Amino acid sequence: MTLDKTQEQFLEEQCIVVDMQDKKIGADSKRTCHKNVNIKKGLLHRAFSVFLFNSDGKLLLQQRAAEKITFPNVWTNSCCSHPLSIDGEVESKDDLAEKIEGVKTAAIRKLSHELGIKEGTIARKDFHFLTRIYYRSTEDHPEWGEHEIDYILFVRQNVEISAAPNEVKAVRYVTASELRDQLADREKTGETFSPWVQLIIERFLYSWMEKLDDIIAGKCGIDETIHNLGDRAI
Repeated sequence: MTLDKTQEQFLEEQCIVVDMQDKKIGADSKRTCHKNVNIKKGLLHRAFSVFLFNSDGKLLLQQRAAEKITFPNVWTNSCCSHPLSIDGEVESKDDLAEKIEGVKTAAIRKLSHELGIKEGTIARKDFHFLTRIYYRSTEDHPEWGEHEIDYILFVRQNVEISAAPNEVKAVRYVTASELRDQLADREKTGETFSPWVQLIIERFLYSWMEKLDDIIAGKCGIDETIHNLGDRAI
């Protein structure tokens, strides 16, 4: 497999390695964390998934670029990546509030990098943390997979998008009904969805979208549970 040079450089970034309780136990490269051989030994890292809505309540989906090393060309949520083991993104103590702030900082960085959303458009205070999920996905590629505790962030903001072509192939805003149709038409269209977003959709997303106004207003509180969603393939 020939890797995109820019994507290969990102493989040296240091992810936050955690245990099943999301307690930091170290750091390791993105390359090491996403190798199936290591995942199958239990190597687990922290991640985040941003669900960005516009003022009409439509959800931004992105199709991952062909150059992506893990899950190229699949449709997924607005932005998904990792907080890094760097100042501002990794916690100094085992405190959920501090972890959430680090994840929000990372989300701003990656929204800028992937979608070209200018820093300052979305602030940390604009994100709403909902919960964390645990999942593993190792069956879609012989070498690369995912094994994450994933922080779910909602934000509602109208944004200008200028996506990086080696990160994002396409974007689309959808209502809940349109998302259901897109999923239902997969066999006809040939579109595929990332394992993590399929799990989130099946377990949580539609009910969350129904409560979007309350979530954005801060009326729904924080769910401290780590929901174990198990193994999933595309």
